[in-house]
Amino acid sequence: MEKIMRAGTPGFVPERLVEAREARGITTQLALANLIGKPRSTVSRWETGEATPEPETLDTLAAQLNVRRSYFLRPIQATGQGAFFARARKSVEKGVQSAVRARLRWTADISGALQHYFDFPDYDIPDSLRSISYKSLRDEDIEDIATILRTHWQLGEGPISSMISVLEAHGFVVARDEVGSGRLDGLCHWSEADGRPYILLATDKQSFFRSQMDAAHEMGHAILHRYVDQATFERDFDLIETQAFRLASAFLMPAKTFSLEARYPTLNGLLSMKERWRVSIKAMIKRCTDLGIITDTTSTQLYKHYSAKGWNRGEPLDREFPEDPPKLLARAIKELVETGERSKNELLENEFIIPASDIETLTSLPRGWLRSDGDVVSFPLQRRAAKPTEGEVINLFGWHQSKR
Repeated sequence: MEKIMRAGTPGFVPERLVEAREARGITTQLALANLIGKPRSTVSRWETGEATPEPETLDTLAAQLNVRRSYFLRPIQATGQGAFFARARKSVEKGVQSAVRARLRWTADISGALQHYFDFPDYDIPDSLRSISYKSLRDEDIEDIATILRTHWQLGEGPISSMISVLEAHGFVVARDEVGSGRLDGLCHWSEADGRPYILLATDKQSFFRSQMDAAHEMGHAILHRYVDQATFERDFDLIETQAFRLASAFLMPAKTFSLEARYPTLNGLLSMKERWRVSIKAMIKRCTDLGIITDTTSTQLYKHYSAKGWNRGEPLDREFPEDPPKLLARAIKELVETGERSKNELLENEFIIPASDIETLTSLPRGWLRSDGDVVSFPLQRRAAKPTEGEVINLFGWHQSKR
């Protein structure tokens, strides 16, 4: 008997449909089915791989989900089984969590395409920190880790002017996005595909000072909790979040130098320190408490005065500091266009599988930049070498970094 071929689209990747649906905030298969006029059971079979949509239906899906048709045919990266660490309250909506995870995976897709052209900085932490077990860590251990990191990265013991720039220089890929919830500040996930951590920072109620702590917090997860899976993260949520925040605080406000300036903290005194230390007053109150500079009673009093001033809704100086966007991905895209190696249309049609508007948002490119033919800014970058030299490789920012 002649075998009957099942109609559909060869090469359709079911995981891409799930990813696109979640990225667009469509939380159920039924909701997508209603959008395209199909039964929920049909969408379910597509997402499990039991069936594939016909070509004309694939066009409808692409239009409704605002992705390229080829999006559904591109193999999905296997990034590993590590957790997605959310800087959020436990109560954050599951649909929001799913959307942010999907958009962080989109960031990894963008990064992967660009790494065909450029050598991004290697993930760079001391070997002694690569196999930490979070379960045995004490507060003093986390303080020591912050010191070790600063020493390794040659940052001294003063304030960090740009946390995002520090991370990008040492192998992290950072993106920003509006997530649609005030309860989620950031997300971190380790990608085993390219051996680096990816961070997405929420812009919904962002200030430069808050971004500093959010970025450092996600760094804490990447370093302390790399081998934690999702189930373990959810089980030990409070401990894991507390550890990430402690490392972020210790990294941004080193005990030795910060304590000298915050010996007798008052709200006005902390406000005078805010511009120099580049962290929020609220974070400084917590740091003073952790270091024993003030008692819990004094800390409570400061928080009450803080709330009475209305600073929970926005601190002084928050609007006076410009945002600090990530730069790595945007610089790589601009360099490809600037040198003529790839036009904007070629990038959109051949390298990327999501719309220009999403790429611009996630990479912090100016809105409309990929969709215009205007002039671009030149950034001298190092091309990816076919055979990197034995001793060292020049990363995308032009800094020399020893290969490990």
